[in-house]
Amino acid sequence: MPSFRSPWPAPAVPGIPVDQIDTPALVLELDAFERNLGRMAHFANERGMRLRPHAKMHKTPTVALAQMKLGAVGICCQKVSEAEAMVDGGISDVLVSNEVVGDAKLARLAALAGRARIGFCVDDATNVAAAGAAAVAAGVTLDAYVEIDVGAGRCGVAPGAAALALAKTVAAQPGLRFAGLQAYHGRAQHLRGTMERAEAIRAAAAAARLTRDMITAAGIACPVVTGAGTGTFELEAGSGVYNELQPGSYAFMDADYARNTCAAPFEHSLFVLAGVMSLGGALSGSASGRVVVDAGLKAHSVDSGLPVVHSDSRGAPLPGLTFRGASDEHGVIEVATGARAPRLGDKLRLVPGHIDPTVNLHDWIVCIRAGVVVDVWPVTARGAMW
Repeated sequence: MPSFRSPWPAPAVPGIPVDQIDTPALVLELDAFERNLGRMAHFANERGMRLRPHAKMHKTPTVALAQMKLGAVGICCQKVSEAEAMVDGGISDVLVSNEVVGDAKLARLAALAGRARIGFCVDDATNVAAAGAAAVAAGVTLDAYVEIDVGAGRCGVAPGAAALALAKTVAAQPGLRFAGLQAYHGRAQHLRGTMERAEAIRAAAAAARLTRDMITAAGIACPVVTGAGTGTFELEAGSGVYNELQPGSYAFMDADYARNTCAAPFEHSLFVLAGVMSLGGALSGSASGRVVVDAGLKAHSVDSGLPVVHSDSRGAPLPGLTFRGASDEHGVIEVATGARAPRLGDKLRLVPGHIDPTVNLHDWIVCIRAGVVVDVWPVTARGAMW
């Protein structure tokens, strides 16, 4: 399937200063981004953990390649079309950390396995048979991970006996290779308290350990127990059960992860750059009121809360400015009494509330260093949802 290609020109070209970027635009501060990648790679390497970062967050093969250059074994994605975009972009090992159902999708997944190592998740014996048939027809072998529900209440079979039965079905299915367990606890990622998250992952690890041990006792090798996210990866790494981590948001970071009560070592590196399009109730230089920016609901996702005003276009803090509301094309920013109001045409860096769907709204990521545009990356898998 073809990857997404934007019909629109990029909002910037290399060499221009950041304040000349057209808005709204995704802007990536490369120094912070590279520090984030390095910190996670060091963490995984120091503990002997496999790192398989999640590409559903950035949807950009350039980011995935940078992660693999630092030692990641491969990447995760959620949809077959995302996997196609990643393989097209040079990624050689992709886990679709999700169920893949339907003859057309399974045929595409199997076709990809002729070009890269491809894994996917299963939680139903009927789907195991269908996936195996697609793999045999394509002359390939797919890695199949039995997904267990460790508390997310989403996909996955029950840990223990049900997962063992499904693992036996996978192991006996031509065209499939039983690769291990998918044990991701999505709900735990944004539990605010450190103790809350720790308790949730203790329970998840216990379920994964029980299941892994039952499978190996049945004579089936279970080489990988994979899961974890940016909110909990340290806990899975310390569990003694997981040996592969799937964090994604750490590379960019968003406002919602920043609300967790922990000293996360990652920095905000991706912003929505927004331009002040109206002074609203505030005059330039006034002590209070509001300004309106050109980034609304079509520029950032607000399902995890409104964006946070981070700084001006060059990263200087802007105290007293609060993003209060959004409509399709407008964002209203409150200016506190005594704070300096931005001027018409000023550009502000906003931290999205939820990074993954925000990236999916944009065609391009504008990369900056020291206040200058140095590259522009296409969001290759934008809209890849099938």
